[in-house]
Amino acid sequence: MSEWITGRNPAYEVLRSKRRQVSRLWLAQGLKPQGHLEEIVHLARSRKIPIEIVKRVNLDGIDPHHQGLALETGGYPYSDLEKIIHVAENKHEPIFVLILDLIQDPQNLGTLLRSAEAFGVHGVILPTARAASVTPAVVNASSGATELLQIAQHNIAQAMDRLKEVGGWMVGLEGSADAQLPEQIKLNGGIGLVIGNEGQGLRRLVRDKCDLLMRLPMQGQIDSLNAAVAGSIALFLALQART
Repeated sequence: MSEWITGRNPAYEVLRSKRRQVSRLWLAQGLKPQGHLEEIVHLARSRKIPIEIVKRVNLDGIDPHHQGLALETGGYPYSDLEKIIHVAENKHEPIFVLILDLIQDPQNLGTLLRSAEAFGVHGVILPTARAASVTPAVVNASSGATELLQIAQHNIAQAMDRLKEVGGWMVGLEGSADAQLPEQIKLNGGIGLVIGNEGQGLRRLVRDKCDLLMRLPMQGQIDSLNAAVAGSIALFLALQART
């Protein structure tokens, strides 16, 4: 099934990564091919992708925030857990994986994926059901980071067990009194960072499989953070420890 990717950064990353089949590129009438757009046109031509000039109303029907273009592509090419493990092994690095337990908001998922790519994870694990998947809205929210990541759909509990076998400690992020502060946890080894659902947090089985629970220090009057913000901070802390 085909889908439309809009926005200049997402379209650029789709073309640059060469992981998807691309059918055509629509450009709005009157656009000047300069800056990032010029690079997008060059990549499309180098891959012999048809380029069509269309009225803006055609693009508006796909996405009102299209930034003057839309790329028709195949569906997202998911990776798998073993490939993620091989990425870490090939880099001779302790495993560093983001595990998302029923994140449902596409904007939150996109933000977390963008942070995951920026902070150097080897891959991301999503549930096989009842959670947001990699849709065009998520690609856009991630600014195209989805196209640079190894993202697998897998049973979360089973994935955690497998990552433990290759030296990963499962660290669940939550704000409970049972959780430790970051400075009390060794984050520079193999890590599976587990982020729970926006409203309910970690599911019981997933929480029980965590080796450690971590909470972020809070000093203001707000007692919690958005899942995407908290997860992004935790990813940065892990990167900081690893480097």
